[in-house]
Amino acid sequence: MQDSNLKRFGVSMEEGLLKNFDKLVALKGYSNRSEAFRDLVRKSIMQHIYEDGEQVIAGSILLFYNHDQRKLVEEMTRIQHEHHDLILATTHFHISAENCLELIVVKGKVKAVQKLSHELTTLKGVSHGDFSIAPAE
Repeated sequence: MQDSNLKRFGVSMEEGLLKNFDKLVALKGYSNRSEAFRDLVRKSIMQHIYEDGEQVIAGSILLFYNHDQRKLVEEMTRIQHEHHDLILATTHFHISAENCLELIVVKGKVKAVQKLSHELTTLKGVSHGDFSIAPAE
């Protein structure tokens, strides 16, 4: 549970870095620097969670692939069945005549879910894979 009381503190940084940060704030549409800074802190905390292999997370694995790649769909299905205890749901989208996008919603210990993600995203025929997580507790 997050503390709803906001605390103020100062941050010092070089002028060039601040200018680049302000560009990012504007580009992403943040209403102010604080919102952007909070997002960066959250992302940093999530990176730390990656390092704790026992932390329980929820997340998604996104796969973009050519379904005509020999044996790819069968291998993806085999891997998913081996890790059925981590998979909450899958959704399959037909992007074009050859290309598919699959979204796999997962929950489990970071180490196990990360292993599943690596197994799927490194398959021959997967042209893009992405792994996003958030704490599950």
